Amino acid sequence: MRRLTKNSKIDEGLLAAFITVSALGLVMIYSTSSILAENKFGSDIFFLKNQIKWLILSAIVVFFIMKMDLQRLSLYSAPALLLVIFMLCLVFLWNPVNGSQRWIKLGIINIQPSELFKFVMIMFLAFSLSKTTRDITDLKQLLFPYTPIIGIGLLLIVMEPDLGTAIVIALTAIGVFFLAGAKIKHLFMGLAPVGAGAAFMVFVLGYKKARITDYISSISDPLAGSYQVKQAALTLGSGGIFGMGLGDGRQKLFFLPYPHTDFIFAAIGEEVGLIGLTIILMLFFYIIYRGFKIASNQPDKFGYILASGITLSLFLNIAINLGVVTVLLPVTGLPLPFISYGGSSFLISSAMIGVLLNLSRRMVRR
Repeated sequence: MRRLTKNSKIDEGLLAAFITVSALGLVMIYSTSSILAENKFGSDIFFLKNQIKWLILSAIVVFFIMKMDLQRLSLYSAPALLLVIFMLCLVFLWNPVNGSQRWIKLGIINIQPSELFKFVMIMFLAFSLSKTTRDITDLKQLLFPYTPIIGIGLLLIVMEPDLGTAIVIALTAIGVFFLAGAKIKHLFMGLAPVGAGAAFMVFVLGYKKARITDYISSISDPLAGSYQVKQAALTLGSGGIFGMGLGDGRQKLFFLPYPHTDFIFAAIGEEVGLIGLTIILMLFFYIIYRGFKIASNQPDKFGYILASGITLSLFLNIAINLGVVTVLLPVTGLPLPFISYGGSSFLISSAMIGVLLNLSRRMVRR
């Protein structure tokens, strides 16, 4: 028999893992970016200062989300999703950065709407699928209204272009639908247009075709890919078991481009070795484990879908980033949650932890 624990505490283990991995992220951001920051901005703590600002903002967001009534908040998820889609349209008004238009610039702050879309979409699906009287085992009722609104968001994100985030969002949505009771064959049918669209962009429009070619080359020989892939492979493997020592990595000396961003896991491996990487992987594993544990012990469908969707999204981001760094996947541009330098990604990932901590107070015990 299950009973709801009244006024239960938050999941302290999850909170501790989140704080620990975020703190390690700050240490590694400084260690891997200090030379670049000094050379480019005249201050070795330039990137560290920016990340600390986002960390403080994220801590405030986590605190408030922990205290919120998520079911009441989810009532506004549909209009919020439409607002984020509007924001996705606005990104094309700004000049491209590294070939992509992913950010809205508000003074000194850059906001990445695709990250916000990921978060709000999960909230919307949790609210809608837990309240609807629709039979989502029926293909027609599954397609509408979900496919148009999610599809428009995905299309805009792909156009930025940001295929990596679009893949995470698509797979997260499919996973949520499956957990809500949709038929597997219908979900595979939903994957077909996503795959076709990705293939069209790669082979017809040429989007990231070079990265796909590099990836195919690197399967047989990791050093046969692009310069970035080569340096990441060398960086990851050069640390050995114990690493070269914190701050003593060589690839950050302008060999591995921007080592504090997407490929920070490789830079960590060089400095703290297999032991350091194992600690980080164990922290990630624990966060994902606690997330699914919280989901499986929710008292209602809303909490179950929301916690599952949040945890699945975090898992996909982590898995894809690590797959890229270890040359198992082509380069996608996805950051490593809580570790890589980046404001919007850290803020949204932290907000997701805030949701899980909130839901942990609603857990039921057997």
